[in-house]
Amino acid sequence: MEYFAFQWHITEACDQRCKHCYIYALGSHAKFREMSVPDMRTVIENCQTFCRKARRAPYLYVTGGDPILHPDFWTLLELLREADIPFALMGNPFHVTPEAARRMKACGCRKYQLSLDGLRETHDRIRQPGSYDATMAAIPILRGAGIDVAIMATVSRWNHRELPALVDEVAAHHADIFAFARYCPGPDDRDACCSPEEYRAVLDGCWKKFQEHKGCGTTFNLKDHLWTLYRYEIGDFDPKAFPDDGIVYGGCNCGNCHLTILPDGAVYACRRMESRVGSALTDDLYDLFTGPRLDAYRQYEKFEKCARCELLRFCRGCPAVAAGYHGSMYAPDPECWKEVMQI
Repeated sequence: MEYFAFQWHITEACDQRCKHCYIYALGSHAKFREMSVPDMRTVIENCQTFCRKARRAPYLYVTGGDPILHPDFWTLLELLREADIPFALMGNPFHVTPEAARRMKACGCRKYQLSLDGLRETHDRIRQPGSYDATMAAIPILRGAGIDVAIMATVSRWNHRELPALVDEVAAHHADIFAFARYCPGPDDRDACCSPEEYRAVLDGCWKKFQEHKGCGTTFNLKDHLWTLYRYEIGDFDPKAFPDDGIVYGGCNCGNCHLTILPDGAVYACRRMESRVGSALTDDLYDLFTGPRLDAYRQYEKFEKCARCELLRFCRGCPAVAAGYHGSMYAPDPECWKEVMQI
């Protein structure tokens, strides 16, 4: 049975102050929101009900803030263990001890995602001093407990030139997975985005590093959808290999196989943009997912540039980056370098 992914933010509490953090950008750190245990039980039950109706299996990505800082963090993990729901954690390195890692694994944690946003000086400037070394130190602790370690980077003008060198560092430290996504700007910081040419150079540099490190044990996850465009250009992806059946085979997961749940129960199509569609505490998640609010994220003919591209069913760039940059998720991805042809 295929999985359906829920990204579940259980708290806003965090002991980093990242330049690209949407929680702090909104000013909500004046009072951290966190979900109560009764509400956690409700969310788990609603996710299970959704998956029974959808004939999928739930997979939870538990995050925050830093989920470990939630006062009932271990209670939640026990609830997930009792429900036999597989999950990953997405958090900071500062509270990852050998004992905590063993306990997470015993509760069923399969993966722990850490962030690296450049080499040491750049990463510590974006997040906080000492964060780079703490992240690298957490990798062997987690792997020693049998938990896969994913390293995630957020690409921006602040760090884009360092991404290929970061691939070397991640491979040298034996991370299990490496991927990156892009910074989602607001109206006042559009210049934090790379130019299309700069971003293609990032992909090109990283692709060459991926080839160098083949067989090293690190999986290089091509998370950003513009990887499809890059691979298409270098002859590594052929859309003609797929039937001309109108089915969407890749690209943004909004409205496809993913929902986000916030500490107050709000359900978002994507946490990286304003996309609230309902509540995991009061709404039927299956009705939400199959209803008109999520349909807005499946109306691919509205995408101004992508709808005219032969890669529509496989790419579509990042609607969240487009929404932050232009104010509309249907606007062209500002970092896409493709000259669109008519289909």
